[in-house]
Amino acid sequence: MTKTNSSLLSILILSLTVSFAATAAEPVTPKLTGKLDRLLREEMRSIQTAMGQIHSAIVMGQHDKVAKQARDIYDSFILQQSLTEQDRKDLMSAVPEGFIKLDKEFHQLAASLAEAGRNDDTEKQHKLFGKMTGNCIQCHSTYVSDRFPGVKPVRD
Repeated sequence: MTKTNSSLLSILILSLTVSFAATAAEPVTPKLTGKLDRLLREEMRSIQTAMGQIHSAIVMGQHDKVAKQARDIYDSFILQQSLTEQDRKDLMSAVPEGFIKLDKEFHQLAASLAEAGRNDDTEKQHKLFGKMTGNCIQCHSTYVSDRFPGVKPVRD
């Protein structure tokens, strides 16, 4: 192997290592207080139920149900719940900025999906639901890989 090829291979390996390290984060669950862990799990269970109902509603053209379930997801946003000031501090110290960003994006997508439901826009519902699912995969593979080791990151 030539010196140039060897250098290029080294750069490629380093790039892949850095890229992987940037996407692999320490799991957040162990850092949460008991209350925050319970609240997040409750939120995730309600989101899981709503996502299943939204999928069915989209494929059956039940736009009102899409709008309601998506709105319910938007309203479940943990940062909008009645957290004490200490709970907020605990949450912000337990989770990285990227986690908060993904959570906010997810709930904004839910608000857009609710609007698409109100507008009877099946195509937009389909696209937004896919983006929401991708957001779930990204968050679970990055921040709760200890709970979901089989979830691997996907690229857009």
